[in-house]
Amino acid sequence: MSRIRLPSAVKSLSARLLVLTIFFVMLAEVLTYVPSIARFRMTELQDRLQAAHLAVMAAQDSERLSPKAEAGMLREAQVYAVELHRPDGTVRSLGTSAHVTPAQTYDLRRAGLVDMVGNAFDTLFTGGDRRLRVIGPVPGRDDAVLTVDLDEGPLRAAMIDYSERILALSLVISIFTATLVYIALTLLMVRPMRRLTDSMMRFREDPENPDSVITASGRDDEIGTAEAELASMQERLTNALRQKERMAALGVAVTKINHDLKNILATARLVSDRMGESEDPEVARMAPRLVKTIDRAVNLCVQTLTYAREGPVQLDLDTVDLNALVSEVAAGLPVAAPDQVRVDNELPEGFTATADREQLYRVFANIAQNAVEAGATHLRVHGGRKARRTLVCISDNGPGLPPTIQDTVFQPFQTAGKTGSSGLGLAIARDLVRAHGGEITVVSTSGEGTEFRIDLPDRAAAAQAVPRAAAG
Repeated sequence: MSRIRLPSAVKSLSARLLVLTIFFVMLAEVLTYVPSIARFRMTELQDRLQAAHLAVMAAQDSERLSPKAEAGMLREAQVYAVELHRPDGTVRSLGTSAHVTPAQTYDLRRAGLVDMVGNAFDTLFTGGDRRLRVIGPVPGRDDAVLTVDLDEGPLRAAMIDYSERILALSLVISIFTATLVYIALTLLMVRPMRRLTDSMMRFREDPENPDSVITASGRDDEIGTAEAELASMQERLTNALRQKERMAALGVAVTKINHDLKNILATARLVSDRMGESEDPEVARMAPRLVKTIDRAVNLCVQTLTYAREGPVQLDLDTVDLNALVSEVAAGLPVAAPDQVRVDNELPEGFTATADREQLYRVFANIAQNAVEAGATHLRVHGGRKARRTLVCISDNGPGLPPTIQDTVFQPFQTAGKTGSSGLGLAIARDLVRAHGGEITVVSTSGEGTEFRIDLPDRAAAAQAVPRAAAG
């Protein structure tokens, strides 16, 4: 049996969880970065407008500025030229811009979010050495307008610096968040999942060892439910494997016993023949009973051996007339006087099913024989079709199933205490019905009798439905 290898640390669930957390946090940061960089650029331009407004107002308060002082004020405001348009139509300017054509003109009064985002990325990817003209309201006054010419280089440099700081902060937040999520999910999910996986692998290596069964932690979430279900499944499989071993050992033992019993039976028959010739009437009367008892014991061993040796059921499917099959079963019931048992075959004439005739005969025969051996004198068989299923019900007037075996009646070696019964009839019947894709159930049982229902797939109806569905 090949051993399953655990995934490497890089391919583990924890590593993937860490990478995904970082990725999604970074994705969230990118989505917030887009409007953020647009707002940063807008704020930078508004700051330039405010600085330019202060410069032009300072120049207005001075009676006369030297060219050197004017250049210093423009340099301080980081602009080339400023024009202040007042509501009365007067214009106050600082620097000269009329003879220079800017590369781009932006009117902040009409800038929407889409325009702001587009202009921001235009500055980042294609700007740097262009001259821009920015038009906007005077800070604090909507009736006056400022027109400013400025260099795009410092603006782009500030935006790149802002982007780098945002990127660094996003990485720190992503790693910090991912670490917290990683630790939390490792404790809450990954470790419990590893515990489940380890238990499965240990159970796979040694399924018959009780120590390989996981112990549920008692959690009240999905992990706890998975642990409890896994523990239950492992316990059932362990018990099933133990029973399988016992069945295998039983099969070997019965094979040996069967061989010995054949020799014993041969000897017993010789003795019974001699006893039958005895002049003592009591001895002659007991001899057949002795042989019958030994025959019953051998038959019990043979049935057990046959059940233990049987492999998967091989079906030879054909159209079976269930009415005729039930009549054949009724005629072959092994009773001392056939007229003592009445079988009412109420199946319609021509009521058919697609099945293996011989195997289905065994199903009906086992159910009927069990009922007769339990003391039933009247059997009723009826059925019909429902939702592409073939249903056959078999009821009797026997004493019913004992409460001790009602839940396990279809398990091997479950008997109602009848002498000579192997307890395999209904178990074999269930296996054969399930091999046909059906199910057998106990509909009701009481002191007045028991009713079984056989549910088989109506293969003919299903086959006819496929062409109709294709045509539709």
